[in-house]
Amino acid sequence: MKIQHLFTSARSATFAFLDGGLYETKKAYQLTLNGEPHCEATTVVTSLFGLQPSTKYELEVWDEDECIAGEQFETKAESYTLNVRRFGAAGDGVKDDTASIQAAIMSCPANGRVLIPKGKYAVLPLFLKSNIRIEIQKGAELQLVKDRRQFPILPGVTESTDEESELYLGTWEGNPLDMFGALITGIEVENVDIYGEGILNGQADQSDWWQTPKVRRGAWRGRLFFLCRSKNVHVQGIGFQNSPSWNVHPYFSQNLGFYNISITAPANSPNTDGFDPESCSDVVVAGAHFSLGDDCIALKSGKLYMGRKYKTPCENLEIMHCLMENGHGGVTIGSEIAGGARNVAVHDCVMRHTDRGLRIKTRRGRGKDSVIDNIRFENVQMDYVRAPIVINCLYFCDPDGHSPYVQTRESLPVDDRTPTIGNLEFRNVHADNCSSCAAYFLGLPEHKIKSIRLENVEFNYTQDKDIQPMEPVMAEGVELCYKRGIIAKNMEHLYCKNVRLNGYEGELLDCENVEHSDWEEYK
Repeated sequence: MKIQHLFTSARSATFAFLDGGLYETKKAYQLTLNGEPHCEATTVVTSLFGLQPSTKYELEVWDEDECIAGEQFETKAESYTLNVRRFGAAGDGVKDDTASIQAAIMSCPANGRVLIPKGKYAVLPLFLKSNIRIEIQKGAELQLVKDRRQFPILPGVTESTDEESELYLGTWEGNPLDMFGALITGIEVENVDIYGEGILNGQADQSDWWQTPKVRRGAWRGRLFFLCRSKNVHVQGIGFQNSPSWNVHPYFSQNLGFYNISITAPANSPNTDGFDPESCSDVVVAGAHFSLGDDCIALKSGKLYMGRKYKTPCENLEIMHCLMENGHGGVTIGSEIAGGARNVAVHDCVMRHTDRGLRIKTRRGRGKDSVIDNIRFENVQMDYVRAPIVINCLYFCDPDGHSPYVQTRESLPVDDRTPTIGNLEFRNVHADNCSSCAAYFLGLPEHKIKSIRLENVEFNYTQDKDIQPMEPVMAEGVELCYKRGIIAKNMEHLYCKNVRLNGYEGELLDCENVEHSDWEEYK
């Protein structure tokens, strides 16, 4: 076994125990610290809590009576601990504890800890500052107040005094628009650790956030965790549940880590995306568990205005050892992707009961800066994912989504409105119980998908006769599909090596306007 050290705070640490498992380890292991039993590891990415600051530890991994791996590490220093109870927080779920917790945050010195112990804390949106740590202990739950009339609003656009620049705070689906504050909001903060086994509860299931979700009421719906122009922020172990809309939304931020978080919402909850980095770079998501009502992870970079003006892609993202369940897509790119996405690695993940596995959504109008390139999908297992791989360049979102310009299958001139899809790779992917199709690639006739490589990929189709056909891509004129093979339209290069389909019906391959196809050991 190899151990990968992912993160250390003053009182916690996260490691990946690489025994060949994807989300779960192949067996349970006992962990000791400095020779004393500490906890059991059953997931590849495991976090350790209850550590002491400025302390050296020797971690050992035990398989029954045999020590099979070890690692030495040292926790960070810590200046002070400020317990929110000393600031007047009741933690009874009744008293409004916003002011008490906010006071502790604002009073905390550099490298200090704001401690939120066991209890239920009724709060309005809280705001972070730089150079602090927040520990939300096991049994602690921050519960978002249900009445939106008490919430602060983050303005979408504010002009500078000299009218030469603009300040962006609120955002909704890729545009700078007024939104309600998140349960935890960080604006231009850096060097922040938030860790523990506590919960952020948006209580949207008990309020009106999910009613008429596409109607703006006062402002657009807020998030559970929102970062704006921030850097060096790490979140470890926290549970997110029942968000008003997207759960975790970093925005124009860099150097972020999310470890062992869990994000849950009912399957019918609207727009409860799990993790939506927008125009962010150098992001790691490791050991996360998603079960919700929309895309588990969705990469974004602006609908049009922000992408075209700032040309800031989502780039250098690593998503590993995650479990994605019950959402529309496992990992989605788009549709608000005007700034592009590049250098994205999704590996060693499990997807179950999502409509799609990897899903790319773009369209004419996203623009020339919307370049999606160097996307790698490797060592992924899927079960009951209806359409494992879907690439759609004719996504019919927005008021003009059904217009002839967006939806025509005729070749149009390539201009500043035309998006690009470059190189995509799928290696060592195993999908059981597919039902719609194995893969659907729909490019633009005037600007084709450059290259897709499938290598060591197996698709096995469901035997469940009650599953209904589905439109694998959301574009006009797409037929309902049931147990279809690989459908490829408007591509430059499709390369397949060791690709197997078992139990499909109809044509194995349906290619239209594909310039080059290489089939090696294809079955």
